[in-house]
Amino acid sequence: MSWKAASMREDIDEELAVKHYATAQRPGDRRYQCDATAVYTMPDSTRAHVLLDGVGDTLAVRAWTRTAARRLARAAAGHGSAEAGLRAEYARYAADPVRLDDDHDVPEAAAVVAVHMPGGLFSVAWSGDARAYLLLDGNLRLLTEDHNARRACNGDRNLITACLGGTRDDAESEQIWGHPAIEYLRGPARPGWLLLASDGAYEPLEDTGHDLAGYLTGDSQDAAERLVDDAARHARAVRNPYADNATALVARIT
Repeated sequence: MSWKAASMREDIDEELAVKHYATAQRPGDRRYQCDATAVYTMPDSTRAHVLLDGVGDTLAVRAWTRTAARRLARAAAGHGSAEAGLRAEYARYAADPVRLDDDHDVPEAAAVVAVHMPGGLFSVAWSGDARAYLLLDGNLRLLTEDHNARRACNGDRNLITACLGGTRDDAESEQIWGHPAIEYLRGPARPGWLLLASDGAYEPLEDTGHDLAGYLTGDSQDAAERLVDDAARHARAVRNPYADNATALVARIT
């Protein structure tokens, strides 16, 4: 496979979509579930899968991420491109005058989106540390690179350096953190498993040596449920005890 580098869920096409994807969430020890997922399917079967990991723990963040996830899924599916959809929504939020105030307190979220088009075209785009994985022929590949201070300067992995709702363009982000505000991959797809995960889902499992590929078997809903259940349990065991919001979206790419 060659690549070019460059919750709430919305069941838009429920009867068809539910056969191919599933989501699961656990609130952990936060007051509110501020992660969100959405799936949007176009009439030509182009489908976008989205996961947002909201920054903060408030009702306002929860409401915003749910709406933003649906908007991003529609935009990405409509453009037929994960990158184009994410750039369109990023630019729309960045243009809000409220966000230009350094003291603004408006919602933001780490974002990852994957788009599968008829004919086998596949793309992924992200801003933040929500991740996308692809399991092909038994090999799990991490498609995204985290936008956080650990990557940028070997700092705190929980300090994200780009996100949906941010205002820096690619050049500004590159200058400050060494990566653009939005990154993407695109290329031909092969049948496999797609996993989108918030840091509350992947971090506890990776920290305790669990292979995420082991969850991508059988029924999609069971796979997603097992993954977030284990993430919450292991997070409490290693974080004295604290479990973040954990969200996983599991999809079969056919």
